[in-house]
Amino acid sequence: MPELRKDPVTDRWVIISEERGKRPVFLTEEISPQKTLICPLCPGNEPMTPHEVFAIRRDGSQPNTPGWTVRVVPNKFPALRIEGDLEKEGIGLYDRMNGIGAHEVIIETPNHNEHLFDMVPEKLSDIFIAFKERCLDLANDKRFRYIMIFKNYGQRAGATIDHSHSQLIALPIVPKNVSEEIRGGLTHYKIKERCIFCDIIAQEREEKVRVVSENEKFLAISPYASRFPFEIWILPKKHESSFTDQPENYPSLAEIFSLILRKYERALNRPPYNFMIHTSPLNTPHIPYYHWHIEIIPMLTRPAGFEWGTGFYINPTPPEEATSFLKEV
Repeated sequence: MPELRKDPVTDRWVIISEERGKRPVFLTEEISPQKTLICPLCPGNEPMTPHEVFAIRRDGSQPNTPGWTVRVVPNKFPALRIEGDLEKEGIGLYDRMNGIGAHEVIIETPNHNEHLFDMVPEKLSDIFIAFKERCLDLANDKRFRYIMIFKNYGQRAGATIDHSHSQLIALPIVPKNVSEEIRGGLTHYKIKERCIFCDIIAQEREEKVRVVSENEKFLAISPYASRFPFEIWILPKKHESSFTDQPENYPSLAEIFSLILRKYERALNRPPYNFMIHTSPLNTPHIPYYHWHIEIIPMLTRPAGFEWGTGFYINPTPPEEATSFLKEV
């Protein structure tokens, strides 16, 4: 059974999961898995994965068979287990609980050689729909307080299998990074009675020096205090605290997301990257001081001793220069 342990100094929770150490590495960036391994995420190999929990199928095909365009399955080597009770307890100074949660894999395409860089916005929109459906379903489990959706693309970004996929982990606690954003938003709201993210959007649209792209519904910016070179945040222009609030806007989200990836492809030669969706905690009403967003981070540099020791990031590329470069692509 995985375990959640809390650092008594920083209040940061850590997942201790021996199961994750049993994962096979399906790919190194020098070796094609097509030549050496059968890909468990390809159509026809559905018996190699746990039974699907959601799929988009337009041909009327049966679950756990070919015919899907997006498919969601439990992770075969989960960081957290869905079975059991939390059983929170204190051990002297320390707090712990069982590693209860859900860990799922969103298989983004049946085509082994297709990646998000290659997809038209309509395909990306289907992936966002799959994210939404799984969030709404898992929100019914009262043990869970937060759902983190993320993607690792490329070995340097943490990917261990080449077939295009993203992941979802439902957690019994709200992650520290998100809690800090919520606290910062609440502090600003108490003083100005406005959402700080909405204020950022308004200022960036007025100054136009860090806006990489925008459409009717969404804005893509280089954050003022970017931690990494060419880091991009995508935010809805209208205030929304949850990713699931306005699914009718997913086509516009897919459009701007696709544009950013194509800019990365041309400017940075398909870099390894991570993206994370930061959204409000589960089963919370509309939060006027928090604004959901996607953070995209190309892996062009690596945190080292100074960053790990201090929590500071050293970014060698000013966001204004990154924005200017990407806008010209």
